[in-house]
Amino acid sequence: MIDGLEIGQQALVSIISHLVFIGITFWALQALHFDKLLSANRVFQARLLYIILTIAIGSSVSNFFLDYLNWSRQLQYLL
Repeated sequence: MIDGLEIGQQALVSIISHLVFIGITFWALQALHFDKLLSANRVFQARLLYIILTIAIGSSVSNFFLDYLNWSRQLQYLL
């Protein structure tokens, strides 16, 4: 049975993981030149798209990492 402390720890790891991977994604996306793809008069929309892309990619990578972590912890029940 999962106790409250373990649930809290999982929540904290999930929050930290998402923030870290969103930060890494933001840093990595800065290598791309989005300004060449977007209209000059659409600065707000370009920034919003940049933020949404960062969150989407970072969250996906974080979810993969968290799934992999949980699956590796569940391997002990295989035997």
